[in-house]
Amino acid sequence: MTNSALKRGYEKNSVMNILEKIVADKRNEVAMKKTIIPVGAWKRLPLYSEKRLSLKKSLLEQNSTGIIAEFKRKSPSKGLINADAELGDIVSAYDLHAAGISILTDEKYFGGTNDDLIIAREVVTTPLLRKDFIIDEYQLEEARAIGADVILLIASCLTKQEVRQLAQKAKSLGLEVLLELHGEEELGHICDETEIIGINNRDLKTFTVDIERSLLMAKKIPADKIKISESGINSVESIKLFRENGFHGFLIGENFMKEKNPAVAFASFVNKLKNGLA
Repeated sequence: MTNSALKRGYEKNSVMNILEKIVADKRNEVAMKKTIIPVGAWKRLPLYSEKRLSLKKSLLEQNSTGIIAEFKRKSPSKGLINADAELGDIVSAYDLHAAGISILTDEKYFGGTNDDLIIAREVVTTPLLRKDFIIDEYQLEEARAIGADVILLIASCLTKQEVRQLAQKAKSLGLEVLLELHGEEELGHICDETEIIGINNRDLKTFTVDIERSLLMAKKIPADKIKISESGINSVESIKLFRENGFHGFLIGENFMKEKNPAVAFASFVNKLKNGLA
């Protein structure tokens, strides 16, 4: 076996192990939270009763940029991305042109907290996606209580039945669902309650970005679903290509967050986008 083959095998095992570890840690975290904060306590928080905003509607608006701009401090694959990021300033800039804003709330692996989403809710009027590893209905009650409008379900972490159950519960709480897929073998996770489908261009096993694979996979998604492209989007040309293939949304985080001033990087990108699509 060549060194490159050994490296690929190591990377595959390492990535699958980290994903399994993240989910295992998340189950422990949720179990602990349940003993400390009962569901009833979440329901008593002011944001729980607030009206939700629709990401679906925002994405389908005629002049929408389609960008779901993400606030992310770090990741398991990249490590620390931006330690000095000022959440308020960045999401306020996103709010001017983004169709949605994604906030990482996982602390251990992504450096996020519930407070990040709560603060964002106070300063923006754009639909907010709670990006986390959702594996329990408890987290949906929590998501509503901290001001989320949309929740992420990752097919790689859930069975088809779990996706359906969680999506149905989310819908009953007035939350929209973004179902994230990584491969064609996960297409069966799509159900009536998952109206927004994200295709992650980054392979979870190798971390390589393959846009062509995503475009081919997108053709197999039901026509009535809203398609979102995720990861590896760093140019106006990429967005034009995805739009030509039926995508309405583009989740972009690292491209902005890796810059010294993410707010300025976002504004510059939007300006290029508007000029490029004129």
